[in-house]
Amino acid sequence: QVQLAESRGGLVLAGGSLRLSCADSGRALSGYVMGWFRQVPGKEREFVVAIDWSGGITYGVDSVKGRFTISRDSAKNTVYLQMNSLKPEDTAVYYCAADVMWRPVVTGIPNYWGQGTQVTVSS
Repeated sequence: QVQLAESRGGLVLAGGSLRLSCADSGRALSGYVMGWFRQVPGKEREFVVAIDWSGGITYGVDSVKGRFTISRDSAKNTVYLQMNSLKPEDTAVYYCAADVMWRPVVTGIPNYWGQGTQVTVSS
């Protein structure tokens, strides 16, 4: 059973940066496509960015392109979300997700989810 744990988020000023991490202490994540999602109260959880098994392919939504970067470190069994030039509209609970296949992640139906971490961007 995959058990994902996100690092603690936080409060950041607009224009600032924050890096989230996601790990599974008991299982190698190298066999999984990994993704990050976010959700604000009253709205559906939305896909943000994904990375393939090798780390060679990434895909993200237009609203974060050029600002957010997903990466993975197999040696550390960890996936990262580097968020730069943060905006107040990036405020959300951020979730790490995993699936053995690409399509479930980018279409929002991965098998495994983390518990989420709050990111707040103040203006």
